[in-house]
Parts: sequence; C-alpha cells; structure tokens
Amino acid sequence: MPEEVDGRLRISVIRLPHFEGLPLPEYITPGAVGVDLFAAIHDQLHLLPGDIVLVPTGLCVAIPEGYELQIRPRSGLAVKHGITVVNAPGTIDSDYRGEIKVGLINLGKGEFVIERGMRIAQAILARVFRIEWQSCQSLPESSRGDGGFGHTGL
Repeated sequence: MPEEVDGRLRISVIRLPHFEGLPLPEYITPGAVGVDLFAAIHDQLHLLPGDIVLVPTGLCVAIPEGYELQIRPRSGLAVKHGITVVNAPGTIDSDYRGEIKVGLINLGKGEFVIERGMRIAQAILARVFRIEWQSCQSLPESSRGDGGFGHTGL
C-alpha cells in the first residue's frame, strides 16, 4: 500500500538531467485535481496545424500498484490555441518506469511554439480496479438500455 501523508500519496520521482531548473509539478490551488507538467526541452518546438510531437517532461515516477497517472490536456491551451493531448487521457501504468512524455497535437489554425518550462499538460493520480469478467446470458435493466450514439437526440 502506498504511503499516505496528509491526504496525499507519496510518489517517488527521478529528475532527469534535462529537467534541471524546472519545478516539480504541484497543485496550483487547494481544489486542483491535477498537477501541471512542464516541457523539459532546450530548444523551442514549433507545431504547425495538424502536427503531433512527443514532449519530454524530464521525470520518471514510481506509480503505486492499483493506480494510474492520467495525462490530460490543459484547458487554456486547448481552448485558446487548439493544443491538446493526442491520446487524451493518456495513461501512465504503475509498472512503467521510463520518462513521462506527452503527445501533443495542434488542432488550431496557426503555428504554436512550445518553450522550455511551458506547462503542457496536467497529470492526475487515479485509483484503478482490475476487471474480472463474469459471463452471463443477460444484463440488469437500465433506463438507457442499449441506446447508442445519438440516442438522446443531441
């Protein structure tokens, strides 16, 4: 079981050499759910519309078993510039020990420049449960039933 300190789980982190001088991700407000990840790059990255780039964060972490680290877009980048996480939300599994990298895509209309230390995404630690499938002949009824895409008329 991971060590909990003041309502937080203690997560081991390695700062790679190209992370030097950047702050560790932290919660910006008391109600924040995610921590911002920073671009640990030396040279600017230029994203043209439609481009996808893998941005290093300079961090390796030991996520406790039974948890995942979700990588999500930052709303400001998405709404103002069309910059989002290409596989949102991305998942960092508990057994991965390599560098966290963020796949960003430019869905905007103009070029976007990523600079060193820019907040590029947010990370959320989430509890996960493993599935144990149970075969059956029918499922319990629900108000939606088997209504699929567009079934509400929206």
